[in-house]
Amino acid sequence: MVKEFLSQRGISFQERDVSINDSYAQELVSSSGQMGVPVTIIDGHTVIGFDQHRLDQILNQRQTKQRPSFGVAIADASKITAKQGTGIILGAFVGGVRPNSVAEKIGLAAGDIITEFSMKNIANAADLEHALTSMNSGSRFSLTFLRGTNKMIAEGII
Repeated sequence: MVKEFLSQRGISFQERDVSINDSYAQELVSSSGQMGVPVTIIDGHTVIGFDQHRLDQILNQRQTKQRPSFGVAIADASKITAKQGTGIILGAFVGGVRPNSVAEKIGLAAGDIITEFSMKNIANAADLEHALTSMNSGSRFSLTFLRGTNKMIAEGII
């Protein structure tokens, strides 16, 4: 069940059969303190038996840690621009930029409105969040944004 669970989530794993290799059995006892199988070890977290809830927790923490940070506080631009009375503009409104972040390095500033990320139209903050979740560390991206009435393009690596 553990192998099927990990395979369905696209997680690569190494299987060690303790019944045919004494060193694997000794490793199991020293890492978990038990001889029960299956034992799953992910990033130093040991799960004994098939505990889907615990495995999901560990994998979700792992994904959160691995997801690169862009470094902006965003909101729906349409809500902000509607209040300003300048006409409704779709996009992700940049409320703030964290120092030394990817966003700062490519030149984003508070007040900018992101309208496209890696050739995907951005209509709101959720669109940008979704686009960022598909990125891995080291991925290249392009970004189109509005600064006032000027359309600007930036490129970077997340």
